[in-house]
Amino acid sequence: MAQEVRGVIAPGKDEPVRIETVVVPDPGPGEAVVRVQACGVCHTDLHYKQGGINDDFPFLLGHEAAGVVESVGDDVTDVAPGDFVILNWRAVCGTCRACLRGRPWYCFATHNAKQKMTLTDGTELSPALGIGAFAEKTLVAAGQCTKVDPAVAPQVAGLLGCGVMAGIGAAINTGNVGRGDSVAVIGCGGVGDAAIAGSRLAGAAKIIAVDIDERKLKTARSMGATHTVNSRTTDPVEAIRELTGGFGADVVIEAVGRPETYRQAFYARDLAGTVVLVGVPTSDMKIELPLLDVFGRGGALKSSWYGDCLPSRDFPMLIDLHLQGRLDLGAFVTETIQLDEVEKAFERMHQGDVLRSVVVL
Repeated sequence: MAQEVRGVIAPGKDEPVRIETVVVPDPGPGEAVVRVQACGVCHTDLHYKQGGINDDFPFLLGHEAAGVVESVGDDVTDVAPGDFVILNWRAVCGTCRACLRGRPWYCFATHNAKQKMTLTDGTELSPALGIGAFAEKTLVAAGQCTKVDPAVAPQVAGLLGCGVMAGIGAAINTGNVGRGDSVAVIGCGGVGDAAIAGSRLAGAAKIIAVDIDERKLKTARSMGATHTVNSRTTDPVEAIRELTGGFGADVVIEAVGRPETYRQAFYARDLAGTVVLVGVPTSDMKIELPLLDVFGRGGALKSSWYGDCLPSRDFPMLIDLHLQGRLDLGAFVTETIQLDEVEKAFERMHQGDVLRSVVVL
Protein backbone atom coordinates (compact mmCIF):
# COMPACT_ATOMS: atom_id res chain seq x y z
CA MET A 1 0.00 0.00 0.00
CA ALA A 2 1.30 3.46 -0.88
CA GLN A 3 2.46 5.60 2.02
CA GLU A 4 2.11 9.32 2.70
CA VAL A 5 5.15 11.12 4.11
CA ARG A 6 6.43 14.66 4.52
CA GLY A 7 8.87 15.95 1.91
CA VAL A 8 10.52 19.21 0.81
CA ILE A 9 9.26 20.38 -2.58
CA ALA A 10 10.62 23.03 -4.94
CA PRO A 11 7.36 24.10 -6.63
CA GLY A 12 8.79 26.44 -9.28
CA LYS A 13 11.86 28.34 -10.37
CA ASP A 14 13.33 30.40 -7.49
CA GLU A 15 10.21 29.88 -5.39
CA PRO A 16 10.73 29.10 -1.69
CA VAL A 17 10.69 25.41 -0.88
CA ARG A 18 7.84 24.04 1.18
CA ILE A 19 6.85 20.87 2.97
CA GLU A 20 4.16 18.84 1.24
CA THR A 21 2.63 15.40 1.66
CA VAL A 22 4.37 12.98 -0.70
CA VAL A 23 2.85 9.70 -1.83
CA VAL A 24 5.46 6.91 -1.94
CA PRO A 25 4.29 3.80 -3.84
CA ASP A 26 5.19 0.26 -2.88
CA PRO A 27 8.45 -0.78 -4.54
CA GLY A 28 8.14 -2.46 -7.92
CA PRO A 29 10.64 -4.84 -9.53
CA GLY A 30 14.19 -3.63 -8.91
CA GLU A 31 13.07 -0.87 -6.51
CA ALA A 32 13.36 -0.17 -2.79
CA VAL A 33 11.69 2.11 -0.27
CA VAL A 34 14.18 3.66 2.16
CA ARG A 35 13.39 5.31 5.48
CA VAL A 36 15.63 8.37 5.36
CA GLN A 37 17.58 9.13 8.53
CA ALA A 38 19.74 12.03 7.35
CA CYS A 39 20.27 14.08 4.19
CA GLY A 40 22.85 16.79 3.51
CA VAL A 41 21.89 20.12 1.93
CA CYS A 42 23.99 20.15 -1.24
CA HIS A 43 24.53 23.00 -3.70
CA THR A 44 23.02 20.81 -6.42
CA ASP A 45 19.67 20.98 -4.60
CA LEU A 46 19.90 24.76 -4.80
CA HIS A 47 20.61 24.45 -8.54
CA TYR A 48 17.41 22.43 -8.91
CA LYS A 49 15.44 25.05 -6.97
CA GLN A 50 16.85 27.81 -9.19
CA GLY A 51 15.99 25.94 -12.39
CA GLY A 52 19.66 25.43 -13.21
CA ILE A 53 19.33 21.68 -13.86
CA ASN A 54 16.09 21.50 -15.83
CA ASP A 55 12.51 22.77 -15.57
CA ASP A 56 10.79 19.53 -14.53
CA PHE A 57 9.10 21.15 -11.55
CA PRO A 58 7.96 20.31 -8.95
CA PHE A 59 11.12 18.70 -7.57
CA LEU A 60 11.40 16.53 -4.51
CA LEU A 61 14.76 17.80 -3.27
CA GLY A 62 17.56 16.03 -1.41
CA HIS A 63 19.99 13.39 -2.57
CA GLU A 64 22.96 13.21 -0.14
CA ALA A 65 21.38 10.69 2.19
CA ALA A 66 21.59 7.61 4.37
CA GLY A 67 18.85 5.47 5.87
CA VAL A 68 17.40 2.02 6.34
CA VAL A 69 15.78 -0.12 3.65
CA GLU A 70 12.14 -0.62 4.57
CA SER A 71 10.92 -2.79 1.71
CA VAL A 72 12.07 -4.08 -1.67
CA GLY A 73 10.36 -5.18 -4.86
CA ASP A 74 10.75 -8.32 -6.91
CA ASP A 75 14.16 -9.30 -8.29
CA VAL A 76 16.08 -7.38 -5.62
CA THR A 77 18.91 -9.45 -4.17
CA ASP A 78 21.66 -7.03 -3.15
CA VAL A 79 19.78 -5.30 -0.31
CA ALA A 80 17.07 -6.38 2.11
CA PRO A 81 14.78 -4.72 4.64
CA GLY A 82 16.77 -3.58 7.64
CA ASP A 83 19.98 -2.85 5.74
CA PHE A 84 21.66 0.47 6.53
CA VAL A 85 22.53 2.15 3.23
CA ILE A 86 23.95 5.27 1.63
CA LEU A 87 21.96 6.41 -1.40
CA ASN A 88 23.91 7.02 -4.59
CA TRP A 89 22.85 8.71 -7.81
CA ARG A 90 24.93 6.57 -10.17
CA ALA A 91 23.55 3.04 -9.87
CA VAL A 92 25.57 1.25 -12.53
CA CYS A 93 23.79 -0.90 -15.09
CA GLY A 94 26.52 -3.48 -15.70
CA THR A 95 25.73 -3.80 -19.40
CA CYS A 96 26.57 -0.50 -21.14
CA ARG A 97 29.81 -0.06 -23.06
CA ALA A 98 31.57 1.60 -20.10
CA CYS A 99 30.58 -1.17 -17.70
CA LEU A 100 31.56 -3.90 -20.15
CA ARG A 101 34.99 -2.28 -20.60
CA GLY A 102 35.58 -2.48 -16.84
CA ARG A 103 34.94 1.23 -16.23
CA PRO A 104 31.59 1.15 -14.39
CA TRP A 105 32.22 4.54 -12.75
CA TYR A 106 31.54 5.98 -16.23
CA CYS A 107 28.27 4.03 -16.61
CA PHE A 108 26.10 5.63 -19.31
CA ALA A 109 22.80 3.99 -18.31
CA THR A 110 22.47 4.37 -14.55
CA HIS A 111 19.28 3.16 -12.87
CA ASN A 112 16.50 5.14 -11.21
CA ALA A 113 13.15 4.00 -9.87
CA LYS A 114 10.62 3.50 -12.68
CA GLN A 115 7.61 4.53 -10.61
CA LYS A 116 6.95 8.15 -9.72
CA MET A 117 6.34 9.62 -6.30
CA THR A 118 3.51 12.15 -6.35
CA LEU A 119 1.66 14.80 -4.42
CA THR A 120 -1.71 13.79 -3.01
CA ASP A 121 -3.47 15.31 -6.04
CA GLY A 122 -1.51 13.01 -8.36
CA THR A 123 1.07 15.57 -9.53
CA GLU A 124 4.24 13.66 -10.40
CA LEU A 125 7.43 14.73 -8.65
CA SER A 126 10.93 14.83 -10.11
CA PRO A 127 13.31 13.51 -7.45
CA ALA A 128 16.64 15.35 -7.30
CA LEU A 129 19.29 13.17 -8.96
CA GLY A 130 16.78 10.33 -8.98
CA ILE A 131 16.68 10.19 -5.17
CA GLY A 132 14.49 12.85 -3.51
CA ALA A 133 15.62 12.36 0.09
CA PHE A 134 14.38 15.50 1.84
CA ALA A 135 11.54 13.23 2.85
CA GLU A 136 10.76 10.75 5.60
CA LYS A 137 10.83 7.94 3.02
CA THR A 138 11.79 7.75 -0.63
CA LEU A 139 11.55 5.32 -3.54
CA VAL A 140 14.76 4.51 -5.42
CA ALA A 141 16.22 1.85 -7.67
CA ALA A 142 17.67 -0.86 -5.45
CA GLY A 143 21.05 -0.31 -7.10
CA GLN A 144 21.07 3.18 -5.61
CA CYS A 145 21.36 1.62 -2.14
CA THR A 146 24.91 0.84 -0.98
CA LYS A 147 25.23 -1.15 2.24
CA VAL A 148 27.78 0.14 4.77
CA ASP A 149 28.66 -0.54 8.40
CA PRO A 150 25.64 0.53 10.51
CA ALA A 151 27.99 1.67 13.30
CA VAL A 152 28.45 5.00 11.49
CA ALA A 153 26.19 7.96 12.29
CA PRO A 154 23.64 8.58 9.48
CA GLN A 155 24.38 12.33 9.30
CA VAL A 156 28.02 11.48 8.58
CA ALA A 157 27.42 8.55 6.23
CA GLY A 158 25.02 10.42 3.97
CA LEU A 159 27.67 12.97 3.00
CA LEU A 160 29.35 10.34 0.84
CA GLY A 161 26.22 10.32 -1.29
CA CYS A 162 27.44 13.40 -3.17
CA GLY A 163 29.75 16.26 -2.19
CA VAL A 164 32.30 14.59 0.05
CA MET A 165 32.63 11.63 -2.31
CA ALA A 166 33.00 14.01 -5.25
CA GLY A 167 35.92 15.78 -3.58
CA ILE A 168 37.70 12.74 -2.18
CA GLY A 169 37.25 10.92 -5.48
CA ALA A 170 38.54 13.90 -7.48
CA ALA A 171 41.82 13.54 -5.59
CA ILE A 172 42.14 9.78 -5.26
CA ASN A 173 40.30 8.38 -8.27
CA THR A 174 40.50 11.09 -10.95
CA GLY A 175 43.67 12.91 -9.97
CA ASN A 176 45.51 9.76 -8.85
CA VAL A 177 47.19 11.74 -6.08
CA GLY A 178 50.04 9.67 -4.70
CA ARG A 179 52.56 9.63 -1.88
CA GLY A 180 54.79 12.69 -1.93
CA ASP A 181 52.78 14.59 -4.54
CA SER A 182 52.11 18.31 -4.42
CA VAL A 183 48.44 19.24 -4.76
CA ALA A 184 46.65 22.56 -5.10
CA VAL A 185 42.90 22.84 -4.51
CA ILE A 186 41.17 25.94 -5.85
CA GLY A 187 37.88 26.57 -4.04
CA CYS A 188 37.51 25.44 -0.44
CA GLY A 189 33.83 24.74 -0.01
CA GLY A 190 32.59 21.28 0.90
CA VAL A 191 33.87 19.60 -2.27
CA GLY A 192 37.21 21.39 -2.19
CA ASP A 193 37.76 20.52 1.47
CA ALA A 194 36.92 16.91 0.67
CA ALA A 195 39.57 17.00 -2.07
CA ILE A 196 42.03 18.27 0.54
CA ALA A 197 41.06 15.46 2.92
CA GLY A 198 41.39 12.94 0.09
CA SER A 199 44.82 14.28 -0.86
CA ARG A 200 46.00 13.94 2.72
CA LEU A 201 44.60 10.41 2.85
CA ALA A 202 46.53 9.57 -0.33
CA GLY A 203 49.81 10.76 1.18
CA ALA A 204 50.34 14.10 -0.58
CA ALA A 205 53.36 15.90 0.85
CA LYS A 206 52.17 19.43 0.10
CA ILE A 207 48.52 20.51 -0.11
CA ILE A 208 47.87 24.13 -1.09
CA ALA A 209 44.39 25.51 -0.47
CA VAL A 210 43.24 28.51 -2.54
CA ASP A 211 40.17 30.63 -1.82
CA ILE A 212 39.06 34.25 -1.45
CA ASP A 213 37.52 33.70 2.01
CA GLU A 214 39.82 33.53 5.06
CA ARG A 215 37.17 31.55 6.95
CA LYS A 216 37.31 28.83 4.33
CA LEU A 217 41.09 28.83 4.30
CA LYS A 218 41.11 28.31 8.06
CA THR A 219 38.80 25.32 7.65
CA ALA A 220 40.96 24.00 4.82
CA ARG A 221 43.94 23.87 7.17
CA SER A 222 41.93 21.79 9.62
CA MET A 223 41.15 19.38 6.77
CA GLY A 224 44.80 18.86 5.92
CA ALA A 225 46.02 21.83 3.86
CA THR A 226 49.69 22.53 4.53
CA HIS A 227 49.61 25.99 2.92
CA THR A 228 46.88 28.52 2.10
CA VAL A 229 46.62 31.25 -0.53
CA ASN A 230 44.07 34.06 -0.48
CA SER A 231 43.51 34.65 -4.19
CA ARG A 232 41.68 37.90 -3.50
CA THR A 233 45.02 39.50 -2.59
CA THR A 234 47.61 37.15 -4.13
CA ASP A 235 48.10 35.74 -7.62
CA PRO A 236 47.37 32.04 -6.98
CA VAL A 237 49.38 30.79 -9.96
CA GLU A 238 52.54 32.57 -8.81
CA ALA A 239 51.93 31.55 -5.20
CA ILE A 240 51.50 27.87 -6.10
CA ARG A 241 54.64 27.94 -8.23
CA GLU A 242 56.61 29.60 -5.45
CA LEU A 243 55.46 26.94 -2.99
CA THR A 244 56.50 24.15 -5.36
CA GLY A 245 60.03 25.23 -6.22
CA GLY A 246 58.92 27.26 -9.20
CA PHE A 247 57.40 24.29 -11.02
CA GLY A 248 53.70 24.13 -10.16
CA ALA A 249 51.71 21.40 -8.45
CA ASP A 250 51.60 17.79 -9.61
CA VAL A 251 47.80 17.86 -9.37
CA VAL A 252 45.54 20.92 -9.35
CA ILE A 253 41.90 20.36 -8.43
CA GLU A 254 39.46 23.06 -9.54
CA ALA A 255 36.44 22.95 -7.23
CA VAL A 256 34.74 26.19 -8.30
CA GLY A 257 33.62 25.56 -11.87
CA ARG A 258 34.44 28.94 -13.44
CA PRO A 259 36.57 29.80 -16.49
CA GLU A 260 38.90 32.11 -14.57
CA THR A 261 39.67 29.56 -11.87
CA TYR A 262 40.08 26.79 -14.42
CA ARG A 263 42.63 28.92 -16.24
CA GLN A 264 44.46 29.40 -12.95
CA ALA A 265 44.46 25.63 -12.42
CA PHE A 266 45.81 25.06 -15.93
CA TYR A 267 48.81 27.34 -15.42
CA ALA A 268 49.40 26.39 -11.78
CA ARG A 269 50.27 22.76 -12.59
CA ASP A 270 53.72 21.40 -13.25
CA LEU A 271 54.73 20.25 -16.73
CA ALA A 272 53.00 16.92 -17.36
CA GLY A 273 50.83 17.65 -14.31
CA THR A 274 47.12 16.97 -14.01
CA VAL A 275 44.16 19.34 -13.80
CA VAL A 276 40.93 17.94 -12.36
CA LEU A 277 37.69 19.88 -12.85
CA VAL A 278 35.19 18.89 -10.16
CA GLY A 279 33.46 22.27 -9.80
CA VAL A 280 30.29 22.34 -11.88
CA PRO A 281 30.11 25.10 -14.55
CA THR A 282 26.95 26.51 -16.06
CA SER A 283 25.93 25.88 -19.65
CA ASP A 284 26.91 29.37 -20.85
CA MET A 285 30.53 29.27 -19.63
CA LYS A 286 33.38 29.00 -22.13
CA ILE A 287 37.15 28.93 -21.86
CA GLU A 288 39.86 29.83 -24.35
CA LEU A 289 43.42 28.54 -24.00
CA PRO A 290 46.36 28.76 -26.44
CA LEU A 291 46.44 25.36 -28.13
CA LEU A 292 50.23 25.50 -28.09
CA ASP A 293 50.13 25.69 -24.28
CA VAL A 294 47.80 22.71 -24.12
CA PHE A 295 50.23 20.79 -26.31
CA GLY A 296 53.44 22.07 -24.80
CA ARG A 297 52.55 21.58 -21.13
CA GLY A 298 51.53 17.95 -21.64
CA GLY A 299 49.91 16.10 -18.78
CA ALA A 300 46.19 15.56 -18.43
CA LEU A 301 43.07 17.71 -18.29
CA LYS A 302 40.29 15.73 -16.63
CA SER A 303 36.79 16.24 -15.38
CA SER A 304 35.53 14.28 -12.39
CA TRP A 305 31.97 12.94 -12.33
CA TYR A 306 30.95 12.07 -8.79
CA GLY A 307 34.63 11.64 -7.98
CA ASP A 308 34.75 8.82 -10.55
CA CYS A 309 33.52 6.66 -7.70
CA LEU A 310 32.13 3.16 -7.71
CA PRO A 311 29.75 3.26 -4.73
CA SER A 312 29.94 -0.46 -4.00
CA ARG A 313 33.73 -0.15 -3.76
CA ASP A 314 34.28 3.33 -2.33
CA PHE A 315 31.48 3.91 0.17
CA PRO A 316 32.24 0.92 2.46
CA MET A 317 35.98 1.62 2.26
CA LEU A 318 35.63 5.27 3.25
CA ILE A 319 33.19 4.45 6.05
CA ASP A 320 35.69 1.92 7.40
CA LEU A 321 38.45 4.55 7.31
CA HIS A 322 36.17 6.95 9.18
CA LEU A 323 35.36 4.37 11.86
CA GLN A 324 39.10 3.69 12.24
CA GLY A 325 39.70 7.39 12.89
CA ARG A 326 41.65 7.92 9.68
CA LEU A 327 39.07 10.08 7.87
CA ASP A 328 37.07 12.63 9.85
CA LEU A 329 33.79 12.81 7.97
CA GLY A 330 32.17 14.47 10.95
CA ALA A 331 34.28 17.57 10.34
CA PHE A 332 32.11 18.35 7.30
CA VAL A 333 28.89 18.64 9.35
CA THR A 334 28.43 22.26 10.41
CA GLU A 335 24.90 21.88 11.74
CA THR A 336 21.97 19.48 11.92
CA ILE A 337 18.52 20.83 11.07
CA GLN A 338 14.90 19.77 10.56
CA LEU A 339 12.97 19.46 7.29
CA ASP A 340 11.35 22.85 7.72
CA GLU A 341 14.75 24.59 7.91
CA VAL A 342 15.97 23.71 4.40
CA GLU A 343 15.18 27.14 2.93
CA LYS A 344 17.24 28.83 5.66
CA ALA A 345 20.04 26.33 5.03
CA PHE A 346 20.15 27.43 1.39
CA GLU A 347 20.63 31.03 2.58
CA ARG A 348 23.48 30.06 4.90
CA MET A 349 25.08 28.06 2.09
CA HIS A 350 24.92 31.07 -0.23
CA GLN A 351 26.59 33.24 2.42
CA GLY A 352 29.41 30.72 2.89
CA ASP A 353 28.55 30.13 6.55
CA VAL A 354 28.46 26.32 6.43
CA LEU A 355 30.24 23.34 4.95
CA ARG A 356 27.17 21.16 5.29
CA SER A 357 23.78 21.55 6.90
CA VAL A 358 22.34 18.08 7.43
CA VAL A 359 18.64 17.32 7.78
CA VAL A 360 18.10 14.71 10.49
CA LEU A 361 14.80 12.85 10.46
